[in-house]
Amino acid sequence: MTSAAPPTPTTRPDVRRPGPLVVEVAAPGPDRAVLTARGELTHGCADVLAEALAGLPTPVGRVEVDLAGVTFMDTAGREFLDMLAEYGRRHGTEMSATGWRGQPRRVLELVGLDAADPLRGPVRPPAAPGAGATVPSAVARERAEQLRELREEVEQLRRAMVSRPVIDQARGILMAAHGCTSEEAWEILREASQVSNTKLRTVAAAVTAGAAAQGPPPPPHLRTALRTAIARRRGATGATGATGATDRTGS
Repeated sequence: MTSAAPPTPTTRPDVRRPGPLVVEVAAPGPDRAVLTARGELTHGCADVLAEALAGLPTPVGRVEVDLAGVTFMDTAGREFLDMLAEYGRRHGTEMSATGWRGQPRRVLELVGLDAADPLRGPVRPPAAPGAGATVPSAVARERAEQLRELREEVEQLRRAMVSRPVIDQARGILMAAHGCTSEEAWEILREASQVSNTKLRTVAAAVTAGAAAQGPPPPPHLRTALRTAIARRRGATGATGATGATDRTGS
């Protein structure tokens, strides 16, 4: 839409690519655009935003970005915000990024940005160390602890994202081999992990590797743990399992 376009509100859904972030573009007026973001501000989110911004009419007086649908943000979120700010400077466009909630809002608060609209800049510049700031305040200590916990949470979520594909594959193998549901397969993996004191991803990788044509069976302690978990699941549901299941999947 250009500045000469009629002011009739128009909406153009814009699913940019499969992935953690989706941006929809709407042009409710000749001098205003609204970007609605849904998903996660993680690696690659700036590419999705760049494509959305490239499709905006120019000049446009105001761009409003609605982040209410964003559920998670890591350090890539700062690149997302920097790109919005740079677009505003380059085109002389008024920019806003509002609607933050949940974990993304906590991240903004912890790094000292305005959670109502971080494009306004820092809420308060960090205090320079001096004679009057030798002892951290209770608020500063609390924020430091919250930031540490948040970093741990982000790291755990990153590890979970890496582990998920192999875990999902192992669940599918157990479902096919033992006639169980997806939830039951998850419980089998989880219980085998606890019984054998082995990381869940390691158990899943062993099941996945063992299902290959010439793949090695899981180590003895994992086979025992898997048998125990499968037997318990069969006893709870009355299932008999697939007759073709082999020792490679724990039966």
